[in-house]
Amino acid sequence: MDLNTLFQDFNNKKVLIVGDAMIDAYMWGEINRMSPEAPVPVVEVKKHENRLGGAANVALNLKALGATPILCSVVGTGNRGVLFEKLMKESNLSIEGILSTSKRKTTIKTRVIAENKHQLRIDEEETHPIVQAEEFLTLTESLMADIDVIILQDYNKGVLTPEVIESVIAAANKKEIPTIVDPKKQNFYSYKNCTIFKPNLSEIKAGMNIEFNSDNVAEIEDASGELRTILNAKGVLLTLSERGICINSEEKFTHTPAFKRNIIDVSGAGDTVISVASLCLASKMDYTQLSILSTLAGGIVCEEVGVVPIHKDKLLTEAKKHIN
Repeated sequence: MDLNTLFQDFNNKKVLIVGDAMIDAYMWGEINRMSPEAPVPVVEVKKHENRLGGAANVALNLKALGATPILCSVVGTGNRGVLFEKLMKESNLSIEGILSTSKRKTTIKTRVIAENKHQLRIDEEETHPIVQAEEFLTLTESLMADIDVIILQDYNKGVLTPEVIESVIAAANKKEIPTIVDPKKQNFYSYKNCTIFKPNLSEIKAGMNIEFNSDNVAEIEDASGELRTILNAKGVLLTLSERGICINSEEKFTHTPAFKRNIIDVSGAGDTVISVASLCLASKMDYTQLSILSTLAGGIVCEEVGVVPIHKDKLLTEAKKHIN
């Protein structure tokens, strides 16, 4: 497929994202001295910032790529829940799939950044499974009309319970909507019959409870192939950090080494990878080219500090250098 046509076609895609949404808060500052109370630096905060995070950052990436994202998640009803919905509206993102409840609080991750790097991260959250699974599923399935692809974005914060996972995938398969999964260890084997499963190296080792040489492509192929069989997935898209990415599909196994980039911050790279991969999947792109474009996108966002969405024009320019 011609890349210009592909990227133009992204504008016609409607994507449902089901998973854990959160707020990424930032405290930007300077370090000029060490604390007299403990052997830690003192960060003099100069700026506060709140951004959409988790599955909501996936929605931002999709919007930046021209697609229409609909986020389905559960947040609290307190001040942070109000802030989350405010951030969604400010980003022109739909809140029709957001279920608010007084039974949990909205996850917020606060990163303290100084000297151009993370100094500390503070997480405030509740990770118990949602108690409104039936209500949430009814809402989610009501939004599946005219959807081109569904992303299940799991951060182990409680939205994606085994019941929710299995029901969403079953409904998607019935409607012939492809699904792509960004998993965590906890519900690793619950994602049976998805289209593409996208773990990273630590997740596949922990999820399958196996060990293999991460530098040995043959061992990676064996592990990802076994996982694909267990899940009955059409493909396992395995991100390998500085080693690149690989795709183990029904047709073949392909390893794409990482493209050389000036890596500053890996936060949010996985969100960008799955966003690009989902649109390629919806566009019926060849799996090998899907993996190349996805790893390119992940590398580009790592060149900036903090969690940021991908720049579509920059990705297209880079893609033309590497994909024929």
